[in-house]
Parts: sequence; C-alpha cells; structure tokens
Amino acid sequence: MSINDLAIKIFADGADVESMKTLYADSRIKGFTTNPTLMRAAGVTDYQGFAKAVLEAIPDRPVSFEVFADEFDEMEAQALEIASWGSNVNVKIPVTNSTGEFSGPLIARLSSAGVVCNVTAMFTMEQVMAVVEALAPGTPAILSVFAGRIADSGIDPLPIMTEAASHLSRVRPLAELLWASPRELLNIFQADQAGCHIITVSPDLLKKLALVGKDQDAYSLETVQMFYNDAAAAEYSIKVSDCA
Repeated sequence: MSINDLAIKIFADGADVESMKTLYADSRIKGFTTNPTLMRAAGVTDYQGFAKAVLEAIPDRPVSFEVFADEFDEMEAQALEIASWGSNVNVKIPVTNSTGEFSGPLIARLSSAGVVCNVTAMFTMEQVMAVVEALAPGTPAILSVFAGRIADSGIDPLPIMTEAASHLSRVRPLAELLWASPRELLNIFQADQAGCHIITVSPDLLKKLALVGKDQDAYSLETVQMFYNDAAAAEYSIKVSDCA
C-alpha cells in the first residue's frame, strides 16, 4: 500500500526551520508540531522569533506550538498569545502540569474561547475521556496520545488508540486523535488502521518513506550486498585452519 492511500495525515515533528521549510514542499506533510525539548535540542533560544520564522515559511498548514509555563494562569496567558500568531496555529497544552494537576479547567476555558488546543502527553484512556469532557463541542481540537512511549513501556498501544478514536467519533467529532512518538514507519499504517486522524513523524523517520512498498526480494539482496561491501571495505580476513 502507498502512503497516499491512507486516510491519516502526517505531521512533521521537529524544530529546525530549514528542515521544516524543506518538508513544507512535500505535499504528503499536512502539518507540523514542535515542543520545548525539540526546540532546545535544535538550539532555539528565542521562542517567539522561532515561531514567527516558522509561520512565515508555513502560513497555510497547521502548526502546533506548546506553552511552557507551569501555573495555569500563566499557561492561559501564553496560550492566548500563541493562538494570536496565526489562524493555522494550534496551541499545545500538557494534560497536567509538572505536579500532576489536571489541565481540564484550562482546556475548557481555552476551547470555549475558540482556541484550537493540542492536548499533549496523554497515555491513558482515562485521560482521553477527561479531556474530551473539557472540550467545547464546537471547537476543533487535537488529542495527542503518546503511543510510542506506551509501547516503550511494554504495552500494546493499539487497543487504547482504537478505543480513543471510536470515542472521539461518537462524542467529539471535531476533535482529532494524534498518534505521537512513532518508532517505525509501520506505526503510520497501524495508526491509520486504528482510526487515528494524525501521526507525528520525525525527519529521520520521514526519510524512510521511500521504502514503503519496496520489493522485499530486492531489499534482501541489497542487505546482503551491504554486508559484503562493508566486509570488503574493511579488508576483513579469516585464517582458515587446515583440518586435513
């Protein structure tokens, strides 16, 4: 199957402006997300300057920027400011603050005010259901469930993603489910099968899109040739014992 045959939307996840510009030229990339950890790793020091540069380069596809305050009043002020930067801006709100307090009342206020929230760092169906209750029915939203990290903990994320997608379709049809932190390209197909609307994919994984649908016999031969060529380049040798 081709990526183009899937219903799911691919959002690029990163914080390098030049990379984002390159990916913007790829029609398969339907949106962009970032977070403070990715921004710090990319060397971003001016949050607002970075965001404005991104939005200048990407004016017509969804872009998610995250609040970084920990007190809910300050979070709200940041969220309203971020939302004002462009009509294509989604505001990422963590499902709790750093002490574990649920962000539901803040999400409810922002959603009621028309802010498109991308509620992030969710891991459980209980969190999904609580967030859904907080969302205004008439305002679009994104619910980011970290399926990759769920899988890292030895739990199959497919059941929760399937249940979450079904729940959203019934009670909040304007809200979209996002499969966050994928670990391999197969996750794109799994997320599509589960009914997710969006999957975030890192630039490293996006480079592998060309492998989708690749002939497996040809891939096998290329792998054998790689091993052979690398052994030859390293000039490995084995002294074979005379067993006679």
